Amino acid sequence: MHNKVILLVEDNPRDEALTLRALKKSNIVNDVIVAHDGVEALDYFFREAASGESEKVMPQLVLLDLKLPKLNGLEVLRRLRATESTRRLPVVVFTSSSEEEDMLKSYELGANSYVRKPVEFEHFLEATKQLGLYWLVLNEIVPD
Repeated sequence: MHNKVILLVEDNPRDEALTLRALKKSNIVNDVIVAHDGVEALDYFFREAASGESEKVMPQLVLLDLKLPKLNGLEVLRRLRATESTRRLPVVVFTSSSEEEDMLKSYELGANSYVRKPVEFEHFLEATKQLGLYWLVLNEIVPD
């Protein structure tokens, strides 16, 4: 994979802007595609494939919020793991939820990591930087 794309699934405009700013400030220059709800996220993966149009770039990383409109993040994760083409895709649940049940369910459904979004920008910046460095630089993905 030559173009390491990040799919950010986030409905909160403030968190979207913070994440994009933190990635940029951390010198993570990958293309970021934003889906604003669960349906839009699944459409990114499955709409064109079903219609026979050209394939989109498979993201190197999905940053997935849980509390999403239309279709929640846990259901998005369930469907990604149920499909052969997305089963091994790195998915990091990046959420403000501190509910233990959300964390347990995320891991049960196959999340690769669960990260609570820090409230303070400097901590948010550092968490985003570490996520980017690990998942986009250090982590080796299964070849297509």
